[in-house]
Amino acid sequence: MISLMVAHDPNRVIGIDNELPWHIPADLAYFKEQTIGKGIIMGRNTFESIGRPLPKRRNIVVTRNDDYQAENVDVVHNLQDAIKLAKEFHEEVMIIGGEQIFSSVLDDADRLYITLVHQAFEGDTYFPEYGREWKLVSESEQQISNEVPFSYLVYERRKKKKDHA
Repeated sequence: MISLMVAHDPNRVIGIDNELPWHIPADLAYFKEQTIGKGIIMGRNTFESIGRPLPKRRNIVVTRNDDYQAENVDVVHNLQDAIKLAKEFHEEVMIIGGEQIFSSVLDDADRLYITLVHQAFEGDTYFPEYGREWKLVSESEQQISNEVPFSYLVYERRKKKKDHA
């Protein structure tokens, strides 16, 4: 199963200047809870914004730079190799960003873990549009952390209807 994990505002903003536009400690705890023990796939910019491999997870970094190296992470050069490595670690593959990775894999994803930030922020990176092919299966009550209102949403891909030609 391929899952995308993201926090975005009402305009689908996910970042600015390679950083999160908000600081929501409760969401960081939720992220850890959902990803611990799993393979996490991220682009190089996302990895560098985090600044270190995340513990108790298989960290897989996708980059086009053939010379890129980082300690205690698997560096691959395409999403297919990243997904294969992550599936060896756990059946649920967690894609954690950034914009290019999300856009490349959204059509193959099975589940979306979305922290919806109920406040607009300035940003330069966005989560791709997602719509009718997704069914909301879980929604938390709205919460506030660090003066930022948010809620957790989980979507699963709707089953495609069989074509009876």
